[in-house]
Amino acid sequence: MSNATNPLRAPVRWPAEAIWQAVAPHLPAFTVEVLPQIDSTNSELMRRCRAASLAALSNSALGSPEPPEAILLVAEHQNAGRGRLGRQWQSQAGASLTFSLGLPLQPANWSGLSLAVGVSLAESLEPANGKPPTLQLKWPNDLWLGQRKLGGILVETANWGDQRYVVIGVGLNVTHPEHDFSTATSSDAGDTPTPPPMAATSLQALWPGVDAPWALQAVAAPLVQAVLDFEREGFAPFRARFAARDALAGRWVKLSDGTEGTACGVGPHGALSVQTQDGLQDISSQEVSVRPADPNG
Repeated sequence: MSNATNPLRAPVRWPAEAIWQAVAPHLPAFTVEVLPQIDSTNSELMRRCRAASLAALSNSALGSPEPPEAILLVAEHQNAGRGRLGRQWQSQAGASLTFSLGLPLQPANWSGLSLAVGVSLAESLEPANGKPPTLQLKWPNDLWLGQRKLGGILVETANWGDQRYVVIGVGLNVTHPEHDFSTATSSDAGDTPTPPPMAATSLQALWPGVDAPWALQAVAAPLVQAVLDFEREGFAPFRARFAARDALAGRWVKLSDGTEGTACGVGPHGALSVQTQDGLQDISSQEVSVRPADPNG
């Protein structure tokens, strides 16, 4: 089959230079790197950070080395992409956009970072006439379109001396995936029934004909700015913006520990408030996963 009839085989022209020009004034050492294939962009940046940390320890007599670079790492194909709680993200060239943003970060409070990232992505991809917003955010790290999963976020950190390095992984479906998202996790075992797959959707359902480079240029520079804003001001500037897109607000939800109740929005640091039979509980993303549930069954 020729490239003319199979667009996924055509060479991809990534807007690396345009993104660098937009971000460099805020992060002068920022770089953009595109790889044709990798296991996981998050895994690669975490490996690089650990390697740099080990090198720094071995060369400590030479003085304080620079922290790992601020970088946007894009993969045309991921063969071992990872999501939250051990979930896998399958990525095919052209069918999805997968990238990780890595940079040194020193916020006063890390809580709510994944929500701030979701707000930035949704606002960047929302059509100009999206009133009410078309794109929703499912706490703590999913992007939804019409009750279907469009993408996900994975935030990881590593130590660099007394500093922290954050790696923010993003995966977005560009074309409609062949399979829905598995909701099974590494803890789904034994007699615990596996939840049904999460229905999936794509950017082309919202923006017909778009491709991964278009999506990357739409979200990359605003995402960097949002992360820098979060470092300075925390989750507070993002709370109302998240609430406007909160896919769980007012819905009956089930936590992975079996607790059920009504989602009541998020608190000042991004914790999910759930009204249960035992009262209002604040849930952190490190504790449980949350999914909509049928209040009658």
